[in-house]
Amino acid sequence: MTGGGIARRALGLGTAGLLAAPRLAAAQAPRVLKVIPRGDLPVLDPLWTTAYQTRDHAYLVFDTLFGLDAAFRPQPQMLASATTEEEGRLWTLRLRPGLRFHDNEPVLARDCVASIRRWAARDAFGQTLMAATEELSAPDDATIGFRLRQPFPMLPYALGKASPNICVIMPERLARTDPFTRVNEMVGSGPFRFLASEQVPGAFIAYSRFEGYVPREGGTPEWTSGPKRVEIDRLEMHVIPDSGTAAAALQSGEVDWWAWPEADLLPVLRRARGIELREADPMGLIGTLRLNHLAPPFDKPAIRRAVLGAVSQADFMAAVAGTDRAYWRDGVGFFAPASPLASTAGMDAMTGDIEAGRRALREAGYAGEPVVLLGSSNIAILKAVSDVAADLFRRLGLNVDYQVMDWGTVVQRRVRKEPPGQGGWSAFGTFWSGLDHLDPAVHAFLRGNGAQAAPGWPDSSRIEALRTEWLATADPAAQARMGEAIQRQAFEDVPYIPLGQQRSITAYRRNVSGILDGVPVYWNVRRI
Repeated sequence: MTGGGIARRALGLGTAGLLAAPRLAAAQAPRVLKVIPRGDLPVLDPLWTTAYQTRDHAYLVFDTLFGLDAAFRPQPQMLASATTEEEGRLWTLRLRPGLRFHDNEPVLARDCVASIRRWAARDAFGQTLMAATEELSAPDDATIGFRLRQPFPMLPYALGKASPNICVIMPERLARTDPFTRVNEMVGSGPFRFLASEQVPGAFIAYSRFEGYVPREGGTPEWTSGPKRVEIDRLEMHVIPDSGTAAAALQSGEVDWWAWPEADLLPVLRRARGIELREADPMGLIGTLRLNHLAPPFDKPAIRRAVLGAVSQADFMAAVAGTDRAYWRDGVGFFAPASPLASTAGMDAMTGDIEAGRRALREAGYAGEPVVLLGSSNIAILKAVSDVAADLFRRLGLNVDYQVMDWGTVVQRRVRKEPPGQGGWSAFGTFWSGLDHLDPAVHAFLRGNGAQAAPGWPDSSRIEALRTEWLATADPAAQARMGEAIQRQAFEDVPYIPLGQQRSITAYRRNVSGILDGVPVYWNVRRI
């Protein structure tokens, strides 16, 4: 096992040195990259969960038909070409030559068709694409064909989006697995192999470079697009729950890169020798306060608007990331600040005025119904926003029942539709990657499709109609206008309350170069 002493120290199992030498140190040390990821790898199957750790793992093991560039435009990745005919109703996708899976079998069009179908069964954007699809076929080994009922200009974006769940390509024999049954055999065609025998749950994950991977020719590596050139032989991920131990490991050089350092340690790391800090992901993390539309009191739009109006995003973000505004941003609407759809439309609804909020609650008919607020005890940023929300609710005069539990219990509890007093809930706080708030196609919390929506179950026919209209156009100016209309409607319907953006700062040793912006990926990275 090459798990190393970092994990042992973090778990209290040893103190003699942070990292034990791996078995292959003599041969591989110059080309081993050691990373502290955002957390453990809870699930291997990228369709089984929207956890970002699983999405990041999927980009290593699997490849995608399209990738996203720095302007969030889909670019061919596994494809040599993508053409459309018959006024957008016929799409022809041609695979690049030389693509192989980790078992040395060639990647064929039928593998891609099976993978698309499995992905679309679980992903909301994929379901929308398949609803517009009359026929999905593999007329030959290198060709994927979509015949559509009506034009769907977002097809490349759907197949290349970087927000979970991503459309990964796996062998047909695995892709035919029921979408609601986990795939645990990790055979992809991506730039890295997953080393299942070395995984230590909660502590260590390892990958090796896939010698048979063929990067696409030409272009510039950006986000998840362009040539994926692997400059290391081995990738080790050391899961370290204790942030102090993680910071010490980075400062001592025992690890090369800490993907998501906690905000309170950033000043220490910034002063440390040999360490670089930068904002690698301009999309950041977006704080949200989700409200339950099925149960009183938040079943009333006027009560939801009263609470929204009293929110100060600065209060929430200061609790999460400190008083230094270099690490957070307020004035955030329903689309991430880096999104082409970000605007100030309707933002005057959020005044931060507590007294006005109290008056608005009385006028809306709030009758003292209990408000069950769920808080997470084991994730610092979630606990911080929940604490601020509890204080806000009390100051507004809401009858608050603040229940703190581990995040796993929150995840199980939030799917319950019973009344708050019978095991249900009224509100909870969480964070999303800004990529998941990029636009209406991927924004789960902005759906207004009632019982089919994410927990909270908002029902807004107007938001859904605008979303459908947005998906049907590829004109950026028209999309921007529709984005403003969606945001204004969201300030009326309040599917959730936006709490601001925490900037995503990453920290790494100065002997590491080539880290790309956006989703944490490990191709293009060099360690000197």
